[in-house]
Amino acid sequence: MSGILYFVPTPVGNLEDMTFRAIKVLKEVDYILCEDTRTSGILLKHYEISKPLKSYHLHNEHQATEKVVQDLKNGQNIAIITDAGTPGISDPGYLLAKAGRDNDIEMICLPGATAFVPALVVSGLPNHDFYFAGFLPQKKGRQTKLKQLAEEKKTIVLYESPHKINTTLEQIKEFFGEQTQVSLSREISKKFEETKRGNIDELIEFSKSKTLKGEIVLIVNNSM
Repeated sequence: MSGILYFVPTPVGNLEDMTFRAIKVLKEVDYILCEDTRTSGILLKHYEISKPLKSYHLHNEHQATEKVVQDLKNGQNIAIITDAGTPGISDPGYLLAKAGRDNDIEMICLPGATAFVPALVVSGLPNHDFYFAGFLPQKKGRQTKLKQLAEEKKTIVLYESPHKINTTLEQIKEFFGEQTQVSLSREISKKFEETKRGNIDELIEFSKSKTLKGEIVLIVNNSM
């Protein structure tokens, strides 16, 4: 019989955000696919999980997927984790899930951490109907994507890195308007977790007044 492929969420910050079930699964599988074995090694050592680790990231997932599927067909149980959050959500995992579907592999995704859900909840902005856009294109297609998002009359969820946040906020003002309400969350579940809410000009001023660190989640109210 084929093995089972587990998608296991890992903490986006605080190591204590692991679930009992996630720890149990990681201790029982044959091996673990990691986005970065060094980063994952810290988490696994913390929970005394000693299993073979194999790299699986954006630069090798096309080549690695075939071997993983073959191992699953041979009856091995395999878990995939990423540096933080749920595999496949703006992280490696989709190609493996597609291959699992195409090869009739049993797949189980455990519930757990993902950065945008806490940010959306504490934003205080409408969350009954939202559009998860993840990371914007780096260069080509960026403005086209923003124009498309501006036409979505929903709350928009974006991921952004610290070195691009000022540019992105300026572009939100340009494409969504000066009255746009935005919530910015960073360092979710970590010691210096912070959320700033306000109109786009207030968020631009806040962002430029300090050096923001850590991955950032932007919640943009475009539901009006």
